[in-house]
Amino acid sequence: MKLDIQGRNQQLNFGVGFVRELDRIAPVQTAGMEFGMGLIKALPALQTYDPAVLSDIIYSATLGNSPRVGRQEVDEFIDSMDDVKTLGKLFDDVLKEINNSVPVKVAVKNMKA
Repeated sequence: MKLDIQGRNQQLNFGVGFVRELDRIAPVQTAGMEFGMGLIKALPALQTYDPAVLSDIIYSATLGNSPRVGRQEVDEFIDSMDDVKTLGKLFDDVLKEINNSVPVKVAVKNMKA
């Protein structure tokens, strides 16, 4: 999946690097410890159309791009969408791509069980 963010074509990759980056920027914290469960935490929020989580997911999926967009640029990209239908389609498209990614399919499948 590719997005034009701030005039830069960004390839989104929902592989292992994406999961690691999401774990790094959105860890689960409990009892003063951090756990790498960003994907498990993010998917339900993505399904409820949380724009902050959408931003985290898009940013994480740009890992490895050169040049890579920054988090603020991703936020501005989402903020610039001027109609609900377009933004809703972005949520749906990102979720579909995540669900089609082999490295995350097992986690997604087990979350639905």
